This record gives sequence, C-alpha cells and structure tokens, in this order.
Amino acid sequence: MIDEAQDALEQMHRKLRENFAGKIVRKDLTKKIKEGANVPVYVLEYLLGMYCSSQDESEIEEGVENVKKILADNFVRPDEAQKILSLLRQRGSHTVIDKITVSLNIKKDSYEAEFSNLGLKGVPISEEYPTQYDRLLCGGIWCIVQLDYEYIEEDKNSETPIKIRKLDPIQMPHVDIEELKAGRRAFTKDEWIDLLLRSIGMEPSVLEYRVKWLLLARMLPLVENNFNLCELGPRSTGKSHLYKEISPNSILVSGGQTTVANLFYNMGRKTVGLVGLWDCVTFDEVAGIHFKDNDGVQIMKDYMASGSFARGKEEKAASASMVFVGNINQSVDVLLKTSSLFDPFPPEMGTDTAFLDRIHCYIPGWEIPKFRPEHFTNDYGFITDYLAEFIRELRKEQYGDALDKYFHLGKNLNQRDTIAVRKMVGGFIKLVYPDGEYTKEQLEEILKLSLEMRRRVKEQLKKLGGMEFYDVNFSYIDNETFEEKYVSVPEQGGGKLIPEGICNPGQVYTVSHGKSGMIGVFRLESQMLPGNGKFERTGLGNDRDAKEASNTAFNFLKANGKRISGSISTTTKDYIMNYQDLQGIGMTSRLALPTLIALCSIALNKPAIGSMAILGEISISGTIIKADELANVLQVCLDSGAKKVLLPITSASDIGTVPAELVGSFNLVFYQSAEDAVFKALGVE
Repeated sequence: MIDEAQDALEQMHRKLRENFAGKIVRKDLTKKIKEGANVPVYVLEYLLGMYCSSQDESEIEEGVENVKKILADNFVRPDEAQKILSLLRQRGSHTVIDKITVSLNIKKDSYEAEFSNLGLKGVPISEEYPTQYDRLLCGGIWCIVQLDYEYIEEDKNSETPIKIRKLDPIQMPHVDIEELKAGRRAFTKDEWIDLLLRSIGMEPSVLEYRVKWLLLARMLPLVENNFNLCELGPRSTGKSHLYKEISPNSILVSGGQTTVANLFYNMGRKTVGLVGLWDCVTFDEVAGIHFKDNDGVQIMKDYMASGSFARGKEEKAASASMVFVGNINQSVDVLLKTSSLFDPFPPEMGTDTAFLDRIHCYIPGWEIPKFRPEHFTNDYGFITDYLAEFIRELRKEQYGDALDKYFHLGKNLNQRDTIAVRKMVGGFIKLVYPDGEYTKEQLEEILKLSLEMRRRVKEQLKKLGGMEFYDVNFSYIDNETFEEKYVSVPEQGGGKLIPEGICNPGQVYTVSHGKSGMIGVFRLESQMLPGNGKFERTGLGNDRDAKEASNTAFNFLKANGKRISGSISTTTKDYIMNYQDLQGIGMTSRLALPTLIALCSIALNKPAIGSMAILGEISISGTIIKADELANVLQVCLDSGAKKVLLPITSASDIGTVPAELVGSFNLVFYQSAEDAVFKALGVE
C-alpha cells in the first residue's frame, strides 16, 4: 500500500516538473527559512523555485544556502537603507532585493522607479522593463536590481547619480493562463485538488475528502469578484491563514475596528479605501467588528449586494470580496437549539437579516480539524506567488452559467440564492477545472456543495426572520430526466425527525411551541401491560403543565373510550407513555390530543398513518383548540419530514395566511372532534 502511494507521489512529481518547471517548490524548505527571515513568502518561494527545484538532496542543500546568502546580502531592511546607499557609493555598484513601483513622469516623458524599503524615488528606468513587466506599473513587484552609482560633476541637472543596470522580477511578472490550462490537463481531479492544497501549505493525505472541498471553498473569494463568505468555527483551524500569508492580494483587518473612510472612501483625501485596492478584505474575529461611523453597516450592505457604494457626490464600484471569520464558543448543537449560527457576530449584524442575506457562502468551520504539525505538507506545491497570480487572473473569467447546460435550480431559490449558488459553482470550476473540462457528475458534485453552503445561510435566516425566509428546501433539476433532487444541511439533520413509512403502534409525532417559545417536534411512544388501570409517564420531569395535559388525555379516554372502540379497556390494562423533546427546546404543554391518539393506537394495536404530524389540542370536555402560528408550525412540519398533517377544523380559517407552496406540500386532514381525530390518525374511516 505504501509502495503504491510512493509511486503515485513520484508520478505526481514527474508531471509537475514536466508541466510547471521553476513554478514549484518544496514546502518544507519554505518553513525552514521563513522562521529566520522576515521576507514575504512569495519572495522566498520564488528564490527557492529558482535554486532548489532539483531532486538531488546535496544540490537542494546547496540551493538553500545560496538563498540564505542572497537574502542576507541583498535584502534591504528599511532601517539599513542608508548603510546600503553608502555601500553602493563606495563600491560603485550593488545588487538589492526590494519592492519596485514604476510611474510615468509625463512632464519629462520618462519612466521613474520608486524603491519601497530603500526609500529612493525618481530613479530613471529604461522603458523596456515596464513594457515587459506591466505589474511594475500596477502596485509594484519585488525585484532583484543591480544598481550603479555614478556622480558626474558637470552633470548637475541630473536628479540622482543612481542608475538601474539590470532588473529581474522575483514575483511572477505575468502569468500565462493558457499554460496553466494546458498543464491542468495532465492531472486528474484528485491530483489537482491535492496540488492546490499543498500550494497553500496543507497536507491532503491526512485530510478527509469533504474537508478538502471545504478548504478549497476558502479560496473562492480570491477567484470570484464581490463574493461574500463567512466561516465560523473552533480556534486553530487556520481560518485567517490563507488570507494573511498566502495571497499578496488580500488584506486582513485584525481586531475588527474600522471606519468607512478606511474601508470604502476617504472624502477628505478623495482616495478609495481597502475595497478598491485589494482583491479580498478579511475581517478577523467578527465578534469585534465595530464601525466608528453609524452608517458603516448600511454602506457595507449596499456594497455587498451591488459591488458599489455612494460617498459624497459619486458612486464608486469595486470588486473586492468580503470575508468574515471568527470563533464559535459553544458546540454547534447548542447554537442551533438556542440561537443561530450567526451568534458570534455583533448584534447590529448578527440579527440583521438584510445583512446576513447578502452572505453567499457559510463554511462549516466545525468540520475542519484543528491543525497539528502533520497537517502541514513537506511536499511540492506551486510557488505561492504563482498560485496567487493565476488565481487573480481567473477572476476575469466567468463560469456562472456553467450549470445551465445540465441542470436548473428549484423554485425555492430566490434571486439572491441563485446569484450565490452561481458564484460558488463558477468559483469551484475556476479552481478545480480551470481548463473548463468537466463531466456532468463533476458539475453535480460542485452544485450540491454550493447549494448546501447557501442553504446554511438561509436556514439561519429562517430562524431569525420567520416566514419571510420559509423557502429553504433547495433543490436542482436534471435537464434530461427532469428529476428533482433536494440538498440538506448536515448539522440540521433535516427530514429525519419524522420518519417515512408506518411507525409501531403507540408511536406518534406532534409539532407545537416548546417551553422556550420555539416550535419543535415531539415524539410520543406508549406501551400497554396487563394491570388495573395505572398510567405512568416518563420524560416529563417536573413539568406541571405537561403532566396535566397527559392526565387530561387519560381521563378523557376513561370517560369516552367506549365511544371510540369497545375493545379499549382502562381498568384491566396499565399504560406507560414516554415523551421526547427531539430538538431540545423544552417540552410542550399541548400534549392532550397526541397522548389520546397514542393511547388508542397501542390499545387497539393499530399504527398511526406514516409521516404524519398532529397539530391542535383538546380540553377535558373534548373541545378542540386550534394551532397557533399556523404558517410557522407547518414550515417546521415540512422541515421535519412530515407528509400528512392532522389539523383541527377551527384552523381552516388560518390557511389563507400560509404561502400556497407550503400548503401544497402536505396532505391536510381536518378533524371535527377528539374521536374524529383518533379515527383519522389511525386511518379508520
């Protein structure tokens, strides 16, 4: 087995050298040097890619020493700028590593270079460099530059005696996207995913398949314009690592304190903020996000929806993606039962459904393992800079309509949901199939994941905003077979609470308000033994209201049992009833009718109709009481998997408040009295 894995790795290395020579690096070498040199990862890896791309260990050792020496001799530290300039003057020439930005001086019709760490401005540079490496003109790149120092007494007009003899970019000066697409064809899907993960420093062989996709989802904001992503999960799962270390095109706003001027537009200086300068703006620790301006969240909402914002007299557009990462302090189960998954957000965001609706994707951070040393790779991956650049290049391509060829989306997705899903599908295709070659099955896999990531947002919105967001049953339809497939969210366990098919006699399900005020599903199970008419209850604890309701049911049965069936005995049999609160929201007090139906079901040894939820209640005299908040209760019935709903006739007047699609999802059965409810629940006409 080990040999096979070894062979596969060897094969992978061969393919990498054939297709991406000079653009790959062994990630353990990066770790080795990075700890001692405070130079950007992408600069370091470029040098390692140049000197250490061999297989021979001794050559690699030599290469690493070379890189260390180059960094020690030539890397400019800002505090040593004057020392280096003095050295340059003494020697007459010197080589430096620095970040160079070139601008065109229109008055002189010539190009001038600016050195970031060295602090030089206005150094003349030959026209060939900005023409050849256009990134020098757009924000600058790291270069190795050979400088000459030549002071001529007569030539006093010359602004600087420093000349640029030769310039070599250390970052990728430009990326040939066609080369990448051609290289992608040499790898299988799984190999390519592993290669991407190794490029960001992860070791895929110790990760589960689903986790790999979740880690890829973190890269979506880097390949998609105006993509809003949220990831909340436990500590040390590497949520902010990608945005801070890997990509030179994203910025991490730590601490969360920010202003509208800093983020969007400074009206005093007339300069655009972070969203105009970076591809991706990440807010670390969402709990601390705080705008010093009152309108910060409003402008952010506007920007997240449309990719533009209005400040002063004009409207500005930008393409930066927004990422929100933070920690969840409780377990997911607790959060789902007590509040929502957006709980860590500050209140002005975490309860604002309009803000949360603009989030396209929610990565379940609790599914990603806490990183240990074995999770970080020592194998070959792309140079970080190459990865960042081709990812940036892919932002220009669009694959949002890719799903239309094979599928179309179900009717529960509104416009925002559709945009979110299309962006995700497009983003995943760019990452995994940049050559645009994929099968229907591969597209379906991406589509399922995208629908799930968006549904997670919608499920929480439904919790916070109620009926406005009732349509969470996301599905997609195959264009050939017209088969509709539904996608659920794993942590909700949707559709499993009320099982399909016929249950055992004595088992029924009811849906009503629990003690906490939330609506949930409750299961009742009963047993009958020979005895003398005792009635025992378990699962109610010391809940007085619930106990009274179950007593009401037993007393009603004693008084009216013969009207239901002559074979029901409340004197020669003992009954045991167990109550279960399936969602942990506190026991309901509306238990008289479901208890009566469960008792009759076990007494007659007749199971209730399958996939049925019981709504409504009866009093001691048998008066029927209608269900509260019918629309919300029916929504919970749908989410829990109910197909039939038993309703009191008094609730018929409320049907008009329920969306038509929701009513159409069930077979509604109305009852006129307690006895009628029992007959209909057990399917006796």
